[in-house]
This record gives sequence, structure tokens and C-alpha cells, in this order.
Amino acid sequence: MLGARNTLRSLFSLKCCAYMPFYLFFLRRLLFVIPTLLGITAVAFFVANAIPADPVVTNLPQNALNNEELVAAFRTRWGLDKPPLERYLIYLGNLTRGDLGTSIKTRKPVVDDLRQFLPATVELATFGIIFGIGMGVTFGVASAVWRNRIVDYVLRTFSLIGVSFPVFLLALLGLSIFYVQLGWVSGPGRLDVRMADPPTITGLYIIDSILSGQWNTLGNAISHIILPAFVLGLFVSGMIARITRSSMLEVLSLDYIRTARAKGVAERWIVLKHGLRNALIPVVTIIGLSYGNLLAGAVLTESIFAWPGLGRYMFRASTSQDFPAIMGGSLVIASIYVGVNFVVDILYYFLDPRIRLA
Repeated sequence: MLGARNTLRSLFSLKCCAYMPFYLFFLRRLLFVIPTLLGITAVAFFVANAIPADPVVTNLPQNALNNEELVAAFRTRWGLDKPPLERYLIYLGNLTRGDLGTSIKTRKPVVDDLRQFLPATVELATFGIIFGIGMGVTFGVASAVWRNRIVDYVLRTFSLIGVSFPVFLLALLGLSIFYVQLGWVSGPGRLDVRMADPPTITGLYIIDSILSGQWNTLGNAISHIILPAFVLGLFVSGMIARITRSSMLEVLSLDYIRTARAKGVAERWIVLKHGLRNALIPVVTIIGLSYGNLLAGAVLTESIFAWPGLGRYMFRASTSQDFPAIMGGSLVIASIYVGVNFVVDILYYFLDPRIRLA
């Protein structure tokens, strides 16, 4: 008992002017994840079940609504005849076994549906955030280095457009210009209609094409993902660029930067090694949040590009009052956010020495 008490005390207490071991930092962050996920399950369940629309009306045909036996059987089948608290406890019990329920719409386990739709969103969001980081960080650093010059004004205007321009309009313009007019990229979907899917290994078409050696499929998959990923990347790059510029301007005005310049250190090393590295804390935060948003499912982008991802799945579930799918998808989305924030916290440990001080 005393040993356990000392362990918990070491997790939640810090000693002044000492470096916290990484394992303690990791465990402390991990202990906060568990109650967060538990709270998310409660919110997802009760919000999904608080929707005023009746799933019976949405999912049963009109001629079956007058049959009381069919309506009663439907309510019994999906647990609608039980009190909400009892259904929530059953839901938690099923979660411990990895069971998210069965979709009313597809009649398949929600886990199988998510396994089918989530990889498409992960692939699109990953490429989108890569584009966003590349453009946002580069433009933010350049805007800070050439402050109040023509380059700064142009890049700040671009950042403002990226933040304020509706993503669905960017998607429609991209399709109209690069697909219809110029023909530089492929159209909607993950592959051409006549192109066979690669063998399912990870669910990510690009990775699966590489692992299976199907290079024609790889080229086709890249051609299809470039435009929607660029649209999403352009949408998040504006915010990344603004945060990067603001953080870089603050860092470049500090005393140690002026000291490095007085010592004759090359400007590129001052900017990249001493400036950018110390300006990354807020940038990493906004990148993590942006990636979480993209993984949550860009519904409009996925709809416009006919991308079979999590966003389209959740939209269809919400319109049909498919509450098992809504709860399962919401739990996955929330878990993604928690996971991304957890990774960002871990990165803080390595990026900022002040966080390691106890």
C-alpha cells in the first residue's frame, strides 16, 4: 500500500529544478486520457439518444409503421424499449469487448463499417496535413523573415484567404480548373471506375499498392488524392502560416537571436536552428488540432470528391438516425482528438526543455 501511494505521489508531484523522467511524464498524460474517454462515451451516448427524431419513423417503411408488432419488434431489436441509463450500461459493457453495436442502416457491425471507411479518411487527412504543414510553415517563416515587405504582404493575404475561403468552394474550383479545364488530375473517387482495388492490407490504397507492387494502381491512387488533399491542405495552411509567423516574430526579437547575429552566425542557421525550433510549440499545437479536424472527416470535401471516408459515413448515419453508427463514429472521432492531443503533449516534452523541468 505504501509503495503504491509513493508511486501515485511521484506521478502527481514535481520536485523543483529537477528533470522529470520521460516515463513519469508519459504515465501522467496517460492517466488523464482514461477519464476523458469515459466522459466521451457518456456524452456521445446521451447526445445521440437525445435527438428528438424517432429512429423507427426514419428506418421503417411507411406501411410498417401502422403495424404495432413490427414497431415493437424494431424497438426491442435495437434496445429502444429500455431506459437510457440501462442502455448506456449495456453499451459500456459491449465497449469492453470491442463491440460498438450493429448499424441500423447497413445491418453490419459498426466496427466493420469503421474499418472500411476510416482508412480512406486517414489517407486523405495525412496527405492534406502534409500539404498544409509544407505550405503553412514555409510561408509563415518567410513572412516573419521578410516582415513588412512585399513578400510578407502577399503571404499574409494568402493566409487570410486560406482561413476564410469556404472549403467546399475551394473543392469546386479545384475540380473545375485542374480536372475539367486542364485535366492535370483525376476526378472524384479513390480510383478510376475500371481500376481494381489493391489487396486490402492496411486499407490505405497508396500503402497497399506499394506493398503489393501494383505500380499502376499506385499512380492512379496518387492522381486521385492530390486534388482533395491539396484543398484540405490549403484550408489548414492559412492558420498554420499565421501561427508560425506570429511565433517566429516573437522568437526572432529575443536577446539570444541578437547575440547570435552579433557573433556572425549565418542567418539561415539563426532562422532554422535557433528561431524555428523554439517557435514550434504553438505551431505543433495548431498542427495537431488541424490534423484532428481533418481526421474527424471533412464531410463537404469527401462529398464533393466522392471520397468514401468517415465524414460521409457519419453524415448518412445522422440523416437516417442510425444511433449505433453515430455513437461508434463519434467515439472514434473523439478518440482521434484525444490521441492527437496526447501525441502533441509527448512532443512538447522533447521540444521544450521547460516542460521537462520539475
